[in-house]
Amino acid sequence: MNDNDVYRAQEAMQTAMKKGPARMGLIAAALVIGIMIMKPWVQIGAGERGIVLNFGAVQEVVLGEGLHYRIPIMQEVIIMDVKVQKATTDAAAASSNLQDVSSTVAINYHIVPDKSHIVYQSIGIHFKERIIDPAVQEVVKAVTARYTAEELITKRSAVSDAMRTNLTQRLLEHNIAVDAFAIVGFSFSKIFMEAIESKQTAEQLAMKAQRDLERIKIEAEQKITTAKAEAESLRLQRSNISEDLIELRKVEANLKAIEKWNGILPQVTGAGAVPFIGVSDLQKK
Repeated sequence: MNDNDVYRAQEAMQTAMKKGPARMGLIAAALVIGIMIMKPWVQIGAGERGIVLNFGAVQEVVLGEGLHYRIPIMQEVIIMDVKVQKATTDAAAASSNLQDVSSTVAINYHIVPDKSHIVYQSIGIHFKERIIDPAVQEVVKAVTARYTAEELITKRSAVSDAMRTNLTQRLLEHNIAVDAFAIVGFSFSKIFMEAIESKQTAEQLAMKAQRDLERIKIEAEQKITTAKAEAESLRLQRSNISEDLIELRKVEANLKAIEKWNGILPQVTGAGAVPFIGVSDLQKK
């Protein structure tokens, strides 16, 4: 090896040493970018659960809230919301007396957290449209058919309880829990509503007539009672009249006449003249 070869080897070594750090930096940067792209971790938020898929197959493990690591390419994590959610469903049904009833039902529900992987595997994420709405409509029809249209109004609390019980059982089979149930409203046909209004008016008039009749009866009974009291009073007065009482009344009348007499005897006597009963008797005394 001559001097030129030695010199070239030294230059090659120096060049390689200068390029080494740059290459290492490029490699490190490529690794970081690769990690960011592959994203070997997943963050589960509050009220959420992570469904682990190994090459698309649902695993039994369910990831809770927090930061978790996954194997890139092999594993995928699906986020499912297990917080309480609201669903409103319209349902048409018929009452036991064949009246058309339109109902609006609102429920609060949530996915059972520990069973969220089963819900995803069997239903997917569109469980409201696939499970909840059909279940609500079926339950509303079944319960509504047990009551008349009037009972749906007057027994609304019982109707709501029956619907909630049935719906809770049906949805729990699919690992969906019902937290609250409410019937937002019932609506009936225009003809039926007019009939209800007419019936209520007739009942109000009948109640008023009944009250008036009771008032008249009470007033009549009061008059009868008063008349009986007066008759009893007269009877008692008649039973107490005696000859001595009659004579006493005559004497009292004569005394009143004497008190009013001016001492002059009447010039005319006859059938029309007023006699002074007992005056002679009093003068003799």
